[in-house]
Amino acid sequence: MKDFAISENPAVQAQLDRLGALSLPSGRLGLDTVRELCARLGNPQDRLPPVFHVAGTNGKGSTCTYLRYILEAEGLTVHSATKPHLVRYNERIRIAGKLIEDDLLAALLKEVLDAGEGLEPSFFEVTTVATFLAYARTPADACVIETGLGGRLDATNVMPTAAVCGIATLGMDHEAFLLAPEDGVPTDPLARIAFEKASIAKPGVPLVTMAYPQVAADSVAETAARIGAPLVMRGRDWEAEIAGSILYRDAHGELPLPLPALPGTHQAENAALAVAMMRHQNAVRVSLGALGKGIVDARWPARLQRLGAGPLTALAGGRTVWLDGGHNPDAGRAIARHLEGQPPVHLIMGMLANKDPSAILKPLADRALSISVVPAPGHDAHKPADFAPFTSLPVGSFATVPEALAALPAEGDVLIVGSLYLAGEVLRLNNEIPD
Repeated sequence: MKDFAISENPAVQAQLDRLGALSLPSGRLGLDTVRELCARLGNPQDRLPPVFHVAGTNGKGSTCTYLRYILEAEGLTVHSATKPHLVRYNERIRIAGKLIEDDLLAALLKEVLDAGEGLEPSFFEVTTVATFLAYARTPADACVIETGLGGRLDATNVMPTAAVCGIATLGMDHEAFLLAPEDGVPTDPLARIAFEKASIAKPGVPLVTMAYPQVAADSVAETAARIGAPLVMRGRDWEAEIAGSILYRDAHGELPLPLPALPGTHQAENAALAVAMMRHQNAVRVSLGALGKGIVDARWPARLQRLGAGPLTALAGGRTVWLDGGHNPDAGRAIARHLEGQPPVHLIMGMLANKDPSAILKPLADRALSISVVPAPGHDAHKPADFAPFTSLPVGSFATVPEALAALPAEGDVLIVGSLYLAGEVLRLNNEIPD
C-alpha cells in the first residue's frame, strides 16, 4: 500500500510527488536497498546521537512521545521520528525539538531521491534515510526513533546500535506483511509477530519489553538471546502498578510517578515502558523530576484526543467529540476500557479495507448509540455492509465526517475512530494541525 502526502509548499510537493510514485517492488524483502541508499549518502545511520528505538503493535508512538517529553524535561535536545504523519509529512521528522522546515525537507528528499536513482527504494526507505541525514547533520543529545509496521525488515533497523531498544504491546496487525510465509521463522502467528518486533534488538543493547502471553514472551526471549541483547521484561525485571498514580519498581528501586494527561489506562502503561527504557540505558541521565514532568506534559494527537473548538466540532452541537486512530483489536479493547462506565457514544468509523472490520466495532458494540461509516481518505475502505455483522444497530453511510456529524441525533457524545488517515483528515478539518 502506498502512503500519501501533500504540501502547500511547491518545492516540498514536487518531492512528495516523486515520493508518492514509489512503492515496494513486489517480492522484495530485506534491508539491502536501504543499506545501499545509506552507503551512497555516507552512512548517516552510523552518526546519530544516542538512539531510543521502539517497536510494537500498539503504543510505540505513545512510548516515543513519552521518551521525547521526558528527555526534553531534563533540558536535553531531542530528535524524534514517528509515523505515520496525520496532516503534514513534516510530522515524521522532528529535528532538535521542532518539526522539519519545508525548505530543508524539500532539499533532503531531493538529495535522497536523486541518490536512489536505479535502486527503486520505497516511500519508507526514502523517508527513513532522509531522517537519518537530518539527524546526523544536526547536533542533539538523543534520538527517538519509531519503527514502521514491523521491526526486523523495517528500514530503521539498519542502525548498527542504540542506547536502548523497547517493545510496546504485541498483537495481531498488518498480518499480510508480518505473517508472510518464510522459512526459518516461527509458525505461530503471535510468536511470529513477536519475533519480527524483537528483531530490532542489537548486540549488547538492553531490550526493554512489556509482559506478553507466554508464546510471545518465549519468542522475544529467544530472539534477544540469539542477537545477544540483554532482555529487560515487565513482570520479571521491572513492574508498574497503576491506580491513582504509577508506582514503578525495578532492581534500582521504587519510583512514585504521576499519571499521564493522555487519557486511558494504556497510556500509563506506555509511560511506564518509557520509564523502564530510561532506567536501563547509560547514554543520558534523567532525574525523577524530569520523568514525572515528561509523563504529565506529553501530548500525542489522535490517541483518545478530545477535539477542541473548530469548524468540525461546531457541527456537533456542543457535544464532546473524541478522536482515535485505533484500527486493530488491541486498540479496540483499550478504547472500550476508556469508555467503560461512561454513557454510550455515536461511532463515526472509517477503516482501511485490509483491516479487520470487527476489530474496533466488536469491543465497542455495547457502547454505541449509532454507527456511521465514512471513507478513509485516499485509501480503499470498508463499506457499511462489512460492519453490519458485528452490530444490531443500523449502519449508516456518509461521504464525509461533516455529513455524518450533521446527521446525528441531538443527544450523545461522538467517537471518530478506525484509521490514522481518517484521524488526520479530522484534525485538518478542525484546524488542529499537529506541531
